[in-house]
Amino acid sequence: MALVYTAGTFDLLHIGHVRIIRAARGFGERLVVAVSTDELVAAYKGRKPVVPFDERLEMVRALRDVDAVVAQHDQDKFAAWERMRFNVWLVGDDWFGTPKYEEYRRRLEAVGVHCAFVPYTSGVSSTSRRHDAGASAS
Repeated sequence: MALVYTAGTFDLLHIGHVRIIRAARGFGERLVVAVSTDELVAAYKGRKPVVPFDERLEMVRALRDVDAVVAQHDQDKFAAWERMRFNVWLVGDDWFGTPKYEEYRRRLEAVGVHCAFVPYTSGVSSTSRRHDAGASAS
């Protein structure tokens, strides 16, 4: 039975999030989704998400394709594998070719994990929606 793992912020839940989760589900029988904590998001994006962590966890948990939801306290995908021993790691192809994600891929493939980069839904992101909402409010 293949265990699939993906992770994200999942702030301002949108169609891009749904598509990546749907795609991930197609790679195995069980899907674990890691949701980044507010502190982690603040550390790498320089601001906290609009939707608080507990609410983002609950929203992702409610999606029918998701079997389990865990907190993501750091971005280290190999450390996540050490904890969960997933068979498939899935991420949007907007990360393809970046040094950090190529290193994750190299290390994960070395232990037999299938790494999949799926199409990113361009033009749709929580960051752009947040920016657009701020621009319309002014």
